[in-house]
Amino acid sequence: MRTRGPGAGTRGALAWAVPAVVSLATAPGARAADAVPPAYPAGFSSFQANCAVCHGPAGAGLPALAPPLLSYPARYAASVEGRRQLALTVLYGMIGDISVDDKHYNFQMPDFARLEDATLAATLNFVVFDLGHAPADLKPLTTGEIAGERGLALDGAAVREHRKSVAPNGS
Repeated sequence: MRTRGPGAGTRGALAWAVPAVVSLATAPGARAADAVPPAYPAGFSSFQANCAVCHGPAGAGLPALAPPLLSYPARYAASVEGRRQLALTVLYGMIGDISVDDKHYNFQMPDFARLEDATLAATLNFVVFDLGHAPADLKPLTTGEIAGERGLALDGAAVREHRKSVAPNGS
């Protein structure tokens, strides 16, 4: 004997479809058109593809895994050594203990040296300006700043050591 499911007839199909449409219309991502587009869309795409798995899609971090990126990258971008730290971190990764916003992280961030300098600069600018809400008068990171740090004999532990000179008291 054949049974009739929700899609077996017009009324059945509509009865099933209406709650689904209402559910989609009220979903958080359904109003994406109302959201402010990122200032660095290429950086947004790269962040989602490479960084969001650990730092979360909105950069808020994941407890015990990876720190939030909502405050300190914007502060770092305001100084020469801070900008250098941002470039070193994406190029060579970072390994070991750090503190961010009074929370402790012991993690191993991979290097992203396989990505082009322009992609890394765009990603960092997304983090600094879109996630970190840096002031508009702050100069965006450039491809040249990334290229200038590429090819050094550094690893993630050395990057963490450099971070201590930028953030001696933690984040």
